[in-house]
Amino acid sequence: MNASPRRAVATLAAAALATPLLLVSASPASSQQDRPGKDAAKLAQALVREASAQDALRHLEKFQAIADSAGGHRVAGSLGHDASAAYVYTQLKKAGYNVSYQRFDFVYTQTLAEKLSAVTPAPYDIEIRALTYTKSTPVGGVRADVAAVPVDADGTTGCEPGDYAGGAYAGKIALIKRGGCAFAVKQQQAAAAGAIGALIYNNIDAGYGPLSGTLGDPSAAVIPTGGISKAAGEKLAADLAQGPVNLSFEIRQLQEKRSTNNVVAETKGGNAAETVMLGASLDSVLAGPGINDNGSGSAGLLDVALKLAKKEKSPRNKVRFAWWSAAESGLVGSHHYVANLTPLDKREIKLYLNFELIASTNHGLFVYDGDNSDGANGQSAPAGSDRLERDITAFLGKRGLPHAGTPFVARFDYGPFVDAGIPSGGTFAGAEALKTAAEAEKFGGTAGVMFDPNYHGAGDTIRNISLTAFDTHIDVIANAVGTYAHDLSSLRQPTGAARADADSGAAAAAPREGRPYGVTE
Repeated sequence: MNASPRRAVATLAAAALATPLLLVSASPASSQQDRPGKDAAKLAQALVREASAQDALRHLEKFQAIADSAGGHRVAGSLGHDASAAYVYTQLKKAGYNVSYQRFDFVYTQTLAEKLSAVTPAPYDIEIRALTYTKSTPVGGVRADVAAVPVDADGTTGCEPGDYAGGAYAGKIALIKRGGCAFAVKQQQAAAAGAIGALIYNNIDAGYGPLSGTLGDPSAAVIPTGGISKAAGEKLAADLAQGPVNLSFEIRQLQEKRSTNNVVAETKGGNAAETVMLGASLDSVLAGPGINDNGSGSAGLLDVALKLAKKEKSPRNKVRFAWWSAAESGLVGSHHYVANLTPLDKREIKLYLNFELIASTNHGLFVYDGDNSDGANGQSAPAGSDRLERDITAFLGKRGLPHAGTPFVARFDYGPFVDAGIPSGGTFAGAEALKTAAEAEKFGGTAGVMFDPNYHGAGDTIRNISLTAFDTHIDVIANAVGTYAHDLSSLRQPTGAARADADSGAAAAAPREGRPYGVTE
């Protein structure tokens, strides 16, 4: 969707440029330039006070009811997602927003089989996940020996033709360590060496189960490809070092073209040249109703948008909200949106904040690492992302809430905005990773258990959410919307001096062992 026609508000924009975030001068001569900061503080406080998990819960209840009446899910391209999008659209239209559907085609996928087991020398089952857009094996699968790709010291295992010794992979299943290039490239190189299938195993422990991800596009897929855990991959490699290992391997996936809609809403007023944008994915996986993933982000965003409509009719800056479809098919909706922006549209979007899985029952409080201080980003965060991280951690720090970083690795819908150079950020309560003992000490909850024990499962229902986590993340959304609706000056402030304030009064965001929430590599 192209940005709305810009309105001539040069004096207000100039005032905003001159004012630090939420700082107010007592000088009468500067009262005009201080107004954005005052209005931002007032609106942010009002939205934080009035937006709540209890109010947003009614939207989650609606998403649950929709899923219950539509086969138990809200998958993009299904009646469940269409009804969810219509509900969001109607609520925003009634509230007075300019609302539109953005329709696009995508390849719907449904995994029909994902089975892997060692047959010889010792039989055992291995948990596996079909990568999105993979080619399929025949019904019943295939039997073949495994061939491990030697691990490169530079972390680019399986990315180059030279990684595959001549003839060693013909007719076999290639075992490849994650890292260095896209999953699609690894399976393409394996296929070129004669492999009939590929197993990509994770490159970190951190309590992960099987690697989940996408090949990016159906045209990139050449052989059946699945993801397994680091532990499973290393065991296969160790067994193979003792002699041949034969596998039974079945990956089958339905793929068909379908259409779906993003929902995009924006304030009627506000300077379009200073657009503030926030988004959340709306579709679920097939396995369940997707109430935490990502009904929670969608409902939290909707609650704040409706409260904004009641509190502020004339924000200085245009505020735009988006509910993305086909996120579970590879972030298709957000990629489609960004791909259809003009260069001017992109310049007008001053920031993008994304909110995903914000009500996880064994939750953490993770802020996207805009300054890459944890050293784990797989995407280079655009300039200004560090300011967004600082503003969020400052808000949490003043409330005494412990928080930690989470890397930009293109897993969620911030991905295309980051690639487009738009400052990005947001929060996340955790998904399938196991909570460490240190994280349990920091956030509470149970070590050794997934942050969301029902991630991508039938149990992702209204009964399995944390209202505590939900309320905290909604407050982050509310504060950001209230602040940036009037005042973007913090995006021009250096980050160094403010970091101590951000971390004071809270357990600081300690360096983390780079949890790679990636989808393509």
